[in-house]
Amino acid sequence: MDLQAPQLGLASNPTAQPAMSLLRALLRPAVLWPTLLLLIVALYLWGLGGPYAPTNGDEMVYVHIARMTAESGHWLPLQSELVGMRNTKPPLLIWQAIVASGWGAHWSLLALRLPAVVYSFATAALLAFFAWRISGKRSTGFLAAVLYLLYFSTFRYGRVYLTSAPETFWLALPMWWVLWLRLRASAPGAVAPTRIGWLAYTLFGIAMGLGSAYKSFALIAPASAALWCAILWGEPRLDWKTLWRTTAGVAWCALLGLGLFCLWFVLDPNPAAVWQEFVLAENAGKLSNSMGYWQNAWNGPYPMWTQLLAYPVNAGLLALTGLGFCWLVVQRGLRISSYRGLTAAHKVLLAWLLVWLIVFTIPSQRSERYVIPAVPALAIAMALLWQQIGRVWSLATLLLLAPALVLLARIAWVIGAMDVGSPLLARLTLLVSGLGLLAVALGLFNARWTRNASLVACAAVYASFGLMVSPLSHPNTDYSEAVHAQLAGKRVAVPNGFTGQFEHYRFVLPGARTTPYDAEGRNTGELYPDMAPAERLQRLLTEFDAVVWLQDNEDQEQATCLPNCQLLAQRWHVKSRHKSGEVTLDNLWYPQEWLFSREWLLVKTAP
Repeated sequence: MDLQAPQLGLASNPTAQPAMSLLRALLRPAVLWPTLLLLIVALYLWGLGGPYAPTNGDEMVYVHIARMTAESGHWLPLQSELVGMRNTKPPLLIWQAIVASGWGAHWSLLALRLPAVVYSFATAALLAFFAWRISGKRSTGFLAAVLYLLYFSTFRYGRVYLTSAPETFWLALPMWWVLWLRLRASAPGAVAPTRIGWLAYTLFGIAMGLGSAYKSFALIAPASAALWCAILWGEPRLDWKTLWRTTAGVAWCALLGLGLFCLWFVLDPNPAAVWQEFVLAENAGKLSNSMGYWQNAWNGPYPMWTQLLAYPVNAGLLALTGLGFCWLVVQRGLRISSYRGLTAAHKVLLAWLLVWLIVFTIPSQRSERYVIPAVPALAIAMALLWQQIGRVWSLATLLLLAPALVLLARIAWVIGAMDVGSPLLARLTLLVSGLGLLAVALGLFNARWTRNASLVACAAVYASFGLMVSPLSHPNTDYSEAVHAQLAGKRVAVPNGFTGQFEHYRFVLPGARTTPYDAEGRNTGELYPDMAPAERLQRLLTEFDAVVWLQDNEDQEQATCLPNCQLLAQRWHVKSRHKSGEVTLDNLWYPQEWLFSREWLLVKTAP
């Protein structure tokens, strides 16, 4: 790849030549990719234990189940105080939290989330290795790892507790082995392809069982189908004996994986509840619909055509570049000569991507998240074709990232003006955002740097976000140890704007006995949601030792119960869900009007 300096009239300027020489050196693939990868690794660990790491809204539901199960002192049955939310995920996810926290002895978000990061790094290392072996270039291996870790699906579901990282790792192992065999068979001096033995199929089954025990037995279907297609498509000569042997081997590993998953029914004291809550409600329910299958497929809430965009959507901020990759693959797929140029390794990757996409187009409920276990193949394939993806897609990506960097810098500036956290963090956020905008400018004005600059700018967005929320996650902005001691063992009413979000206050007020109340009036019956706010607050103060209360509107500067109640402490609350009309173009530049609200910790004044 030619990374010479852009012709911006600087070559004739003696004072600019050292700067341009340094820039060229930094943008060399041998320097850029390892450096960027190390920065992204650090970014994954930064703020891992904070409350504002991007995650699924249901994360606290499963944190709650893990905590309750750990407190029970038994592996099974899973425990929960939430109605209908107990056996909605297999036990391996819950057991991972129990082990990582030492049965609750080290109960922190960092301990709960760290295993997911380890899984993500392991997957990134494996796909980097295979991208290197397929291309023969170390820079391509680094690029594949950078792409994978920059995909928003990885950043969101690969570093938090409610994660897709474990099943992605385990379900990918059989595909990595097939890919390894195909690369060995195509190596110079190879005599014949290495066949897959029954021991390997048995290990494949164990890997599928472990992967499904994190999420669902349904994942065994696409994993087995992708494995079957990848093996057969890569065979140099396909005959009935090979077809039978492969079919029998894949069937064996699928049955073994399903058998390992079914140990849950054997070990759980209440298998009927597992069947009802997990199999029927959580899985079979996604196959049923009231509109009719084909009507739902075209006009329902999860139409088929949206699933065709699953891989670009999983790429997140790199979605447009991912779309450009898909367009390139479709263009090549229309030419018969393109199939003749596919190597056995390419066929494995293509089978991996296509089978997962096709399988998860079938259910009535479709989601791009379901194909996350095939995203490692997407990262390798994009890295292999990186320079052939049209530059226009990277240009569009840069134009998308520029306003995001500006807005994050603006929010960091506002947080600094609110005297929250350290001014140093605010300055660092502005610096990183500025470097990201510099990358955008370089990519826009020089064709040689456009593609690589889009990755640097994407990493800058993630880094700016992490630095921006750091002041809000700092212990100095949380409730003090004195408050923790005062409320230890006391009954505290806490807001619950979304299912299970009250569990977050177990980390904010450790030792307190928290009880949720509906903060948005949606769940009728959760502690007087129909009462007027002022009246409701007084009622909660009467019934509980303390109340965590969010301000009723943006103009409110103190709780309505004052001076007839006591303010123990206050902090800023970041809104995660906004009502229609709260965020507009007119107030976008003023995040203090729509992003933050006050949170008060109140107790009733002694008579």
